[in-house]
Amino acid sequence: MNIKIARKLLDDYRKIKREIPILEIELEEMKTTDSGIGNSTILDYRTGQARPQSVVGFDKELYRRREKTLEKKKAQVKAVEQWINQIEDGQTRCIFRMYYIDGMTWLKIADKTGYSKSPDYPRKMIRDRYLEKHGIV
Repeated sequence: MNIKIARKLLDDYRKIKREIPILEIELEEMKTTDSGIGNSTILDYRTGQARPQSVVGFDKELYRRREKTLEKKKAQVKAVEQWINQIEDGQTRCIFRMYYIDGMTWLKIADKTGYSKSPDYPRKMIRDRYLEKHGIV
């Protein structure tokens, strides 16, 4: 799966990362509990007239869709993390890592990197400039 790094993907990274364990739990529950059981209605013509009948069974289609969604989200997370780890400048890589991967706030990042008197500096002057320079919008 070839994933292009875009601003939207970076902005959604933390949300996507939080959704992965939830999807894993849902898939496990679908396999082990009744939450994977689906109900469909078919028309039975055995008597000559259409009579609705309920059919109950494991919802494979829903399970496959959730599985596909989980794999897509895992691939997106992996792509973002690999992209961040490939940033050549150490300070820029560190700031991207602290914000996206570690989930730190910009205020805490500014304090940790020595820009506590100008808390917007890491976001505006390092992250935003890097994204602009590399055409990531």
